[in-house]
Amino acid sequence: MSVSSTLTPEKAMPDNAGPEQTNPQQPKRFSFNHGAWLWIALAVIPIVAVLAFAILQPVKVRPRMGLAPGYVFTDMKGSDVTSEDMRGKLVFYNFTYAGCGDGCPQTTKTMAEIQKLVGRLDTGGLPVEFVTISFDPDRDTPQRLAELAASVGADTGSWRFVTGPAERLKNVIGGGFNVFYQPDGAGGFTFDPTIVMVDGNGIVRGVYERTMPDMATVARDVGLLATEVKNSTGPGKLVYEAAHLFLCYPKS
Repeated sequence: MSVSSTLTPEKAMPDNAGPEQTNPQQPKRFSFNHGAWLWIALAVIPIVAVLAFAILQPVKVRPRMGLAPGYVFTDMKGSDVTSEDMRGKLVFYNFTYAGCGDGCPQTTKTMAEIQKLVGRLDTGGLPVEFVTISFDPDRDTPQRLAELAASVGADTGSWRFVTGPAERLKNVIGGGFNVFYQPDGAGGFTFDPTIVMVDGNGIVRGVYERTMPDMATVARDVGLLATEVKNSTGPGKLVYEAAHLFLCYPKS
């Protein structure tokens, strides 16, 4: 007896069908493209440049220490001298009186040394002037100021010896330049020996007090100011503003 079995045909499957799989959807991975890297570079490069400038300090400047006071005084020729006359010039100031003798701080002699030094420097066309302000107006007449100028060999073509009313002197010297002086009760004065350097914009850029500067320091500082004036135009102005921002000052 034969037993026959009936086979159930399998369901036909499409030709392009593959085995059944369950593939849960995977999250997409984020990847940087070239554009993203470009934007990062554009953001990082300025930061690196700023840090490098601050650390390396490729440009040195004298600090901006504040505004110098305005004034109107009378010089040894009887002519008016004003702070506006000094615009566009580098100016050295000192404060003394004609009767400053032995035992008195001789800042005027130091000014004479600076004037001779500047005559040997290349200032790039930057004019340099000198102003000696006397705080003894009762005795320091124009004639006496002229004698003081002659005694130190001053070149009066660029050096003015001036004075004015006592109250104005106090406001300018004590209030504006922050230099102390007062009568000593013996016919003279006690004062802090000080030389101040002011740029052509009327901004104080150097104060040499008590210990007078050596000529190498003065030469360096004049050179820094002259170079700054020469290069502070166009894009160079931004470089010098950055130097001031990051306090790129020379060592004292």
